[in-house]
Amino acid sequence: MQRYALKVEYNGAPFAGWQRQADQPSVQGAIETALARLEPGPHTIAAAGRTDAGVHALGQVAHCDLTKDWDPFRLSEALNYHLKPQPVAILACARVADDWHARFSATERRYLFRLLMRRAPATHDRGQVWHVRNPLDINAIREGAAHLTGHHDFTTFRSTICQAKSPVKTLDEITIEPASGLSGPELHFRLRARSFLHNQVRSIVGTLERVGAGAWAPADVATALAARDRAACGPVCPPHGLYLAEVRYPDDPFA
Repeated sequence: MQRYALKVEYNGAPFAGWQRQADQPSVQGAIETALARLEPGPHTIAAAGRTDAGVHALGQVAHCDLTKDWDPFRLSEALNYHLKPQPVAILACARVADDWHARFSATERRYLFRLLMRRAPATHDRGQVWHVRNPLDINAIREGAAHLTGHHDFTTFRSTICQAKSPVKTLDEITIEPASGLSGPELHFRLRARSFLHNQVRSIVGTLERVGAGAWAPADVATALAARDRAACGPVCPPHGLYLAEVRYPDDPFA
């Protein structure tokens, strides 16, 4: 068997998330079905992160094992052919060692969250951004976000169904920058860590939106974090503005 790493881009709107499900479409299921058309299955692939329903990816990474010795470029082309017309694309493919693992070999994950600020409803970017109707105070958001970087117990900012053994994580970086989107002014939240808890990014962005709107003071974020209580979290923002942007490894398999 030969192991291959796959860099995957997808629009999460039509899927019930990354993970294969018996009665709903999933990104994993779509790729495994495409693999079965190249080699008799069943196939089971592993990913760097299991994105939720509606969440997108610019640089998800997965790996698969195949009996045939495929040229990586030809494998990516063949998979893209069989993935049509679903909004999933294999951006790159590479041979990797038998013990290389898309999830466990990863050393960093980066997420992007897009927030659109305008009065009118989103049209072209519907399903790709979180739309809020009023401008937000970016300086207040940055002040609130500063309380979250570093090594903390993130119980407040994780889902009650999170399966992680510990709520303690290190958030290496969170930046908030203005951007000019196709539909109007956006805020881009970029978060970087070795790993994240279930719903951690959406919980953080939803809470920071309340700071930007003036409903919370920046110091309230620190209070919520210290509470270690899910009830202290702000609203969890919708999934469709969230993108798994990049996964990093000690040696980039796609370099």
